[in-house]
Amino acid sequence: MPRKTLYDKIWESHLVKPETDAPAILYIDLHLVHEVTSPQAFAGLRRRGLKVRRPDLTFATMDHSIPTTSRSLAGFDEAAARQVRQLEVNCNEFGIRLYGLESSHQGIVHVIGPELGLTQPGRTIVCGDSHTSTHGAFGALAFGIGTTEVEQVLATQCLLSRKSKNFRVNFDGTLQPGVTAKDMILALIAKIGTGGGAGYVLEYRGSAIRSLDMEARMTICNMSIEAGARAGMVAPDETTFQYLARRDFAPKAKAWDDAIARWKLLPSDDDAAYDQTVSIDVSALDPMITYGTNPAMSIPLSGHVPNPTNAADSSALKYMALQPGQKLLGHPVNVVFIGSCTNGRLSDLRQAAAVLRGRRVHSSTRVLVVPGSFEVKRQAEFEGLDRVFKDAGAEWRESGCSMCIAMNGDQLEPGQTAVSTSNRNFEGRQGKGGRTFLASPLTAAASAIEGRIADARQLVGVL
Repeated sequence: MPRKTLYDKIWESHLVKPETDAPAILYIDLHLVHEVTSPQAFAGLRRRGLKVRRPDLTFATMDHSIPTTSRSLAGFDEAAARQVRQLEVNCNEFGIRLYGLESSHQGIVHVIGPELGLTQPGRTIVCGDSHTSTHGAFGALAFGIGTTEVEQVLATQCLLSRKSKNFRVNFDGTLQPGVTAKDMILALIAKIGTGGGAGYVLEYRGSAIRSLDMEARMTICNMSIEAGARAGMVAPDETTFQYLARRDFAPKAKAWDDAIARWKLLPSDDDAAYDQTVSIDVSALDPMITYGTNPAMSIPLSGHVPNPTNAADSSALKYMALQPGQKLLGHPVNVVFIGSCTNGRLSDLRQAAAVLRGRRVHSSTRVLVVPGSFEVKRQAEFEGLDRVFKDAGAEWRESGCSMCIAMNGDQLEPGQTAVSTSNRNFEGRQGKGGRTFLASPLTAAASAIEGRIADARQLVGVL
């Protein structure tokens, strides 16, 4: 009998109809919805006279276009306000549970799914957002879909899809102080490129992965899409089970025991075949930072901007106003953004607060700290992290996508530079003409203090 990978097992257990000359039909366990990619899908249902097939498996929140300065839409961008109001109408009409602006469960869709226990091992999970790969940290097959596919899943609870190949990523060794999961995934993308994972599902394995908590695993899976992969996955283990225990939508009583028994069968079989393998020793990693206009353009924090190898690289350096051979340490920073579905969880805020505690943000730098959910905000305030940020001179915001997507009033001005804990540094991603350096919360917070790209390891008493 062929030995199977984690991905193979989930794919095969969800097949409604196998792939032939046409795509396979895949059953979807959980459909997450937000205000930006769903309006056209609901409009399509109305035109065709269709209902949502499984409203009980569909959950919605508001995150992309909402303001983070307050929970009020008064005076806010009208186009964004229309999106928010339309989601309320759509969810009410089609019977979908909505975690709206006033809900204690509101937050970035890829933050609230795990914290509510909706994200579970072995599930197929989709959302009209590319960073749905985040949920793969739980041993789920999770990936982003387009608006027409959102309509397809709403109507049928199934999806047309073609099977990807298996890509094993081994992370072994021990992380050094000051090096984080964000640095691990940036190092991988720098190694294989933005197209290195195209056609694959990445399975992250190895001792370094097993030593990470769930929030760090989510950071790694979140950015799988930046390597071109369909999804990223980590096999469930005791760390996974402890995270999920007693969460709102997690199984209870005997159902929990039954779920654990099923979940323990999910990890890849010994000697399962992979189409490609890459290994990285994290013991040798330094903190990473991007220098260009895609996440693969990353170097160690102490490194130098490399010589461009093609016209696209030359164009990226021109956009970033950088020169080959230039050191990034010491480069001026106008804005620091700490948040997003990549690094907006409680552990990320704790890291940033550890750097900022008892210090002040540089006078030339603006700092936005945006929790990934209402619950993250509540817990951070319970621990006094909000006071650390405000005492340091940072802005403490309401939960949402914020400057990661810059469609909500939080954005860079043309020519401004930012160190950001988000996932994309594309041209204009954080504001037209803005220049983004992706990094970890530790690096972001250290840069906020110095007013220039800085290494948290050089600050006394941080690590």
